[in-house]
Amino acid sequence: MRVRHLQVSDFRSWERADLELDGGVSVLVGANGQGKTNLVEAIGYVATLGSHRVASDQPLVRHGCARAIVRTAVVNDGRELTVELEITPGKANRARINRGPVPRTRDVLGILRTVLFAPEDLSLVRGDPGERRRFLDELLVLRAPRYAGVRADYEKVLKQRNALLKSAATNRRARRADPDAVSTLDVWDNHLAVHGAQLLAARLDLVADLGPRVAAAYAGVAPESRPAHVAYRSQIEDTLPAGYGKHGGERADVEVVADALLARMALRRDAELERGVSLVGPQRDELDLVLGETPAKGYASHGESWSFALALRLASYELLKDEGSEPVLVLDDVFAELDRRRRQRLAEVAVGAEQVLVTAAVEEDVPAELSGVRFEVAGGEVRRV
Repeated sequence: MRVRHLQVSDFRSWERADLELDGGVSVLVGANGQGKTNLVEAIGYVATLGSHRVASDQPLVRHGCARAIVRTAVVNDGRELTVELEITPGKANRARINRGPVPRTRDVLGILRTVLFAPEDLSLVRGDPGERRRFLDELLVLRAPRYAGVRADYEKVLKQRNALLKSAATNRRARRADPDAVSTLDVWDNHLAVHGAQLLAARLDLVADLGPRVAAAYAGVAPESRPAHVAYRSQIEDTLPAGYGKHGGERADVEVVADALLARMALRRDAELERGVSLVGPQRDELDLVLGETPAKGYASHGESWSFALALRLASYELLKDEGSEPVLVLDDVFAELDRRRRQRLAEVAVGAEQVLVTAAVEEDVPAELSGVRFEVAGGEVRRV
């Protein structure tokens, strides 16, 4: 899998940019603020329909413009597909595949897979649980694009259920009778269990598969450090069979998980009615990152935190590659943040990838092993050198 061509219009700082890309290593070199990260961000957006830098689409559109366009030609298993995305903040985005419109933007997912490592990844270790849940869910979609629909369905159900709980809590505080609330909540409990179980079961299996790869990747980049491991922590784990979410354990059964969610919601109903929000479900779960016997968050050094973030991305790359779909590896301005050993380890993995896209402020930041095509990004232009 590789990106053969990228074209953007009114995306971030770019009025227009065109790149013809080869397999192997391509390095975009330019001073900070010249727009090199914007270009790889556009490629990542095609793969995930999201940005690794911002949560909304508004900043992706050049100031003063109504929309942005990203076009890519992707070669996947010898077949070339053209993907076009029209990003219009405040409205539904639109997508085309080979110039033909598709019903849903998410229909483009799976055409391009990328694994991106960027300075923002430090938040995977130091940030709140939402950062780690997002990491898992984005990797789920890269692994199996249908989970984009599962996520969307779950978020709709969660929004509706939260609205009902908020209304019920308000009525309870006002001591207003609401005889229909309980029966309506039972219906939404079932919806939440059905959709939440699909997402939760997939996360459990993902962590089971990812865990050994994270441990190996961390040992490779930080051999002098304590061993690393990851574990999925859910409010329903005490009601699930032993081994769920662990390497070599039983694969998660969606019906078993759904029953466990329903049982936990029944136990937490009074608390949910009191607080007016859903307290059970995958939106409350956590991916624990552990070094030795202690959590990485709050205890890991700066170097250990970088190593863990790098290990998560390298493990993701290895997982997708092992499952037969080698992703494009994107390294966005990270070599300046890494010491010699971590640079070397990352370069060893990258040099064997089918396509690697690297951004750097200065050429000296890029390891010598990553020789390949160079692009100069400056003055609103990108030029192959």
